[in-house]
Amino acid sequence: MHFKAILFDLDGTLLNTLEDLGTAANHVLKKNGFPTHTIDDYRFFVGDGIATLMKRALPEDQRNEGVIRLCIQSYREEYSRNWNVKTRHYDGITEMLDALTSRRLKMAVLSNKPDEFTKQCVNEFFSRWTFDVVLGQRSSLPPKPDPSGAIEIARCLNVSPADFIYLGDTAIDMKTATASGMFPAGATWGFRSEKELQENGARALLKTPLEVMGLLDLE
Repeated sequence: MHFKAILFDLDGTLLNTLEDLGTAANHVLKKNGFPTHTIDDYRFFVGDGIATLMKRALPEDQRNEGVIRLCIQSYREEYSRNWNVKTRHYDGITEMLDALTSRRLKMAVLSNKPDEFTKQCVNEFFSRWTFDVVLGQRSSLPPKPDPSGAIEIARCLNVSPADFIYLGDTAIDMKTATASGMFPAGATWGFRSEKELQENGARALLKTPLEVMGLLDLE
């Protein structure tokens, strides 16, 4: 099994965005008179897009369409102003990208973060490396764990899904990888637990980013 490409999740895999995501959501909640949450709580709120994030963060009796729509707009405005205050690469990510580049693997990103924010993050933090495709959430494409985005990326790169490693940190990522026919590798440094990754199909659990190099020539 000689992989030719690697597909990355973004938040919780390449970048630690948790504090900026949580701070933006808390700002929206506070502005509208709702209780806020700890940053750690947001580990379990993020990953399914802004609408689901705000729905999870709001009090149960306020989760109606009008309130959620208002909070989504406010969140977009707040996050667009403060998206890179605390966001950083995880330790070992730059070394991993250098090593993958030296092996000439094609690289791509697929995120449930809105497309404009996904591209902004990649352009800001990963300008040194070539990502052949970068896709965030768009109205024309169903969000993960629907495999459509992963399959579209495979088609764009002219690489079979079976020749991809999919590296992500949540159940959603493992389900997306499995549904698209890619090899699911769990990033244990991210937002969720090893248990969640294992229970949702991870075929490898990585403690550090550079461990991905050990997967490249699996038999």
